[in-house]
Amino acid sequence: MKNRHLACPLAAAAALALAGCGLLPGGGQTRTVDMWLMRDSVSEDFLNRFTEAYENEHDDVELNVTIQDWTGIGKKVTEAIQGGGGPDLIEVGNTQVAQYADTDKLFDLTLESVRDLGSEDWLPGLAEPGSIGGSQYGIPWYAANRIVIYNKDLFAQAGVEGPPATRAEWLEATEKLNRQGSQGIYLAGQDWYTLAGFIWDEGGELAVDKGGQWTGALDSPAALRGMQFYKDLQSLGSGPKNADEQNPPQAEVFARGDVAQIVATPSAVAAVLKANPDLKDKLGYFTIPGKKAGTPCAVFTGGSDLIIPENAPDRGAALDVAKALAGEKWQTELARAMGYVPNKKSLASVVSGQEATAAMAAGAANGRATPNSPQWADVEADNPIKPFMTAVLEGKDAAKAARTASAAITDTLAE
Repeated sequence: MKNRHLACPLAAAAALALAGCGLLPGGGQTRTVDMWLMRDSVSEDFLNRFTEAYENEHDDVELNVTIQDWTGIGKKVTEAIQGGGGPDLIEVGNTQVAQYADTDKLFDLTLESVRDLGSEDWLPGLAEPGSIGGSQYGIPWYAANRIVIYNKDLFAQAGVEGPPATRAEWLEATEKLNRQGSQGIYLAGQDWYTLAGFIWDEGGELAVDKGGQWTGALDSPAALRGMQFYKDLQSLGSGPKNADEQNPPQAEVFARGDVAQIVATPSAVAAVLKANPDLKDKLGYFTIPGKKAGTPCAVFTGGSDLIIPENAPDRGAALDVAKALAGEKWQTELARAMGYVPNKKSLASVVSGQEATAAMAAGAANGRATPNSPQWADVEADNPIKPFMTAVLEGKDAAKAARTASAAITDTLAE
């Protein structure tokens, strides 16, 4: 890694009076790429290895990384891209790209995405949120999505052999697992990200864009079928009907040892084992099954994209760094180091030796993202999907509750 505090040699004093350090005739000026990365997105070890390798390969470039917190990041990024020249390269949540692109202050990366980055192979759940009006503003970096984490001992005791191949088989297996003294599954009543996958799997949507006007779509027949499946599955355990997966934290509930399954990202495993280390060799993982064998259920894909502001002081250098981070070598390194899904479907095999991550990668191939509206964050802030779910689980009229929630989504997206 370059020494960022090298002083200019005294012997060159006369020349420096004319040219300045690093600007001698025939010499090159060091270019600094200022990057904003989010806290805990990468380990210190990964960041150090990437920085050292990149700087060694690019003698005229230094990377200056600032770690940002997720809390309040939206306002901070918006101010930076609208200012007089902020960071060159910024990591953002994949579903946040639309709100930043809405400012017309992002660099259009369409040409580079097609020509240099193999965009045709990108995971849809990362690529689609980064594409606004036919232009690509976000370069997919990494993904994570939900899988099923299960207790092998409880599966064996119930006579359930191996992961189910379809959603129908999953229901049948969960019924067997829901025995006296144990829950077939712990599924909180307001886990709307999981519900979204079932809705998409049925061919439905959370909201649809009709000529530039977004409309809530929870009241469609397909969306209601997805909600009905959620209700059937949720009934095979004791999850609360009026709370989400964080209240209480589902990993802690699963760690008690009397729950056969939860739907979560692999990052939940650390919390499970912290609460109950004895489960270390008893955990299994499988991709959420779809309606048909061989096709995984649609899942919400979370993760990050890389954006370059129009006002970036050195867009060219920033683009080269983004290409490296999104390329095969460092995608492989990142996936293995952090347990992420790489940004391309063709790279799924690089995590084949990591059971939980491999299950996640299989699901990511059928991943989706939330509606690509700049106002979607406002929907989540006062989320009408959650009370809709609770109403249905408590036996209220599903169609009526869906119409109410859809109207609320429509109103918010129109603001």
